[in-house]
Amino acid sequence: MATVHASLPPNRFTSALVVDDHPLFCDALVMTLQAVSPITEIATAPCLAEALTALETKATPDVVVLDLNLPDVNGFDGLIRLRKATPAKILVVSSMADSRTINAALQAGAAGFVPKHSQRDMFRRALDTLASGATFLPEGHMPTPDTEDATQDAVARLTSLTAQQARILDLICEGKLNKQIAFELTIAETTVKAHVTAIMRKLGVHSRTQAVLIAKEASFEEHLRSNG
Repeated sequence: MATVHASLPPNRFTSALVVDDHPLFCDALVMTLQAVSPITEIATAPCLAEALTALETKATPDVVVLDLNLPDVNGFDGLIRLRKATPAKILVVSSMADSRTINAALQAGAAGFVPKHSQRDMFRRALDTLASGATFLPEGHMPTPDTEDATQDAVARLTSLTAQQARILDLICEGKLNKQIAFELTIAETTVKAHVTAIMRKLGVHSRTQAVLIAKEASFEEHLRSNG
């Protein structure tokens, strides 16, 4: 766990993108960021698609505050794709704060993790830590070796995909054929086939079905159901 020392300088972040599909909590996050930091420029997005559009069309924020459970993502896919789309620090804020989820979030590229409904002071310490270049983890979290968790292994494989390959894998998971994927992404079917081949090579699998299983292993849907 990253230790936050009293000597850490106040965080230098001045802009942020908050990605959360719950309007009230999104507003609460905005107010919290404004209260505990010098952040004055804050954009919001209710889903991954809008977040990616904002990153393409607006100035790069210093930090992205991300809820993992978004309506248009599956598991850690949203975090992986955001990590590839921006150099900004990504702070995950999630109600799922078990060790498995935290470890997988870090493997997917998060710079820090704060459980939802934490006190404002934890958000202040998290931003200070990220601004100093360190990783912020909630108190009491015990990192585990990647080899001890199949989810972390699956996430590690998925992080090797390009943004386009990650999007194509999403569509494969939806059961779409190469022709349908080509139409949706407005690319040639031969290009899709080349991407699918590269995806299977990077994931270390030999079929589309096995690729889907890797993607599902990196999902926390079953975890969500088991925890109500």
